[in-house]
Amino acid sequence: MKYLYDPPKFIKLIYPNFLWNTKNEEILLTFDDGPNPETTDKLLEFLKDNKIKALFFCLGENVKRYPDLCKRIIDNGHTVGNHTFSHKKINEVSKKEIIEEIKKTNNLISKKFNYRVNYFRPPHGRITLATTKIMDEVKLKNVMWSLLTWDYKGNFKTVKKSITKYLKNNSIVVMHDSNKTKNILMDSVGLLVDEVKKNNYKFGEPENCLR
Repeated sequence: MKYLYDPPKFIKLIYPNFLWNTKNEEILLTFDDGPNPETTDKLLEFLKDNKIKALFFCLGENVKRYPDLCKRIIDNGHTVGNHTFSHKKINEVSKKEIIEEIKKTNNLISKKFNYRVNYFRPPHGRITLATTKIMDEVKLKNVMWSLLTWDYKGNFKTVKKSITKYLKNNSIVVMHDSNKTKNILMDSVGLLVDEVKKNNYKFGEPENCLR
């Protein structure tokens, strides 16, 4: 069952250039799908209070819709990554279309905030053998994960099971900054912080964790 939370080793071996775990034995907290007016502000306040720097994989369409929230993420010292413009699955559309989605998002963030994006995460974690070439073309690092919390299911018990059972000192943790998680997100992040302290782990900053 572990593969439901942490991708199996043979997948990681097939894609050795993708980042699955942190490089410095610190935990990297990441959020997909934002920014989102129902969750982002509360999340930023919590992260500030707990002195945690996270990596937000933002959707271009949400950045366009809520630019002030994206700016707030950047101004709070967090890192913004690319999650495509409209959450299209890489394995269901053409290489050309995915590259256009990625570049459209990068260009939007660059133009609005004078910010260079360095990291990418594919929607739904879908990847193909062509993804490596796509990353080379768009000059981004593909950041996967080693702990999927399943928070988007909206069930706190599921999140609790994943974190308490599978958290490691080099985990890249995935949560979601979206309406799907709005009822459990703060409790979920709070639980993660408690488990990190309980295990004497520590959170790291994105650039150090992915160097």
